[in-house]
Amino acid sequence: MGSVQRAMRLLESAAAHEGGAPAKQLAREAGLALPTAYHLLRTLTHEGYLRRDKGVFVLGAAAERLGGSGAQQNRRGTIDDSLAHWHDTIGVPVYFAVYREGEIDVVGVADTPGNPAVEEWADFRETGHAHAIGQCLLSQLDDKARRDHLDRYPVQSITRYSVRDDRTFLRRLDTMARMRPVVERQEYALGTVCAAIPITAGDTAAAMAISVPSYQEERLMPAAQRLQREIGRLLGTLAFSISI
Repeated sequence: MGSVQRAMRLLESAAAHEGGAPAKQLAREAGLALPTAYHLLRTLTHEGYLRRDKGVFVLGAAAERLGGSGAQQNRRGTIDDSLAHWHDTIGVPVYFAVYREGEIDVVGVADTPGNPAVEEWADFRETGHAHAIGQCLLSQLDDKARRDHLDRYPVQSITRYSVRDDRTFLRRLDTMARMRPVVERQEYALGTVCAAIPITAGDTAAAMAISVPSYQEERLMPAAQRLQREIGRLLGTLAFSISI
């Protein structure tokens, strides 16, 4: 444990010097004897947490990956907190998703046992034509990107309410009003209706969505409209999550 603590002090000292620092300076700042510092610096360099460049030590790739992982966890925690807030405020399951690298990625979901999210009984990535999240994301793409997606994930019948073929689905996407909620009724899961709200975040297609049981359909649009009115407060947080 003592060696770990001493190594961490060296890393903290190295991180404080953007251009790097020599061993003697790091040892002095960490309060270590020079021989001890040299031994730990060699170990940290061997493991990739530091690298030596022209006589000074700077953070290595392993330390940068460690920091990046922590930043990702912080961002994911922030988006989860935001979704949980809106689930509690509006009283319905809330979802956030992005379209990146040709795939539908549901970044976060907030629900409770008494107010559960839609069960992913068929892969969300492969059934974008059937659920509101996928329809909303694909509606934001250009024609080439839409067709590329459908070449990889062709339209298939999910429920008796689902669209039946690619051509019909593409026509539907063309008729969707820009920046209006996309509504889907039992096309992905029987007994559930959903609404998704498009979000502009740079060049990335994103969406927030909600779902309710079909017997409570009268709650869907008021809840979606309320979320859309408030969504501006979340844009900074949502933009962060796109890089996760």
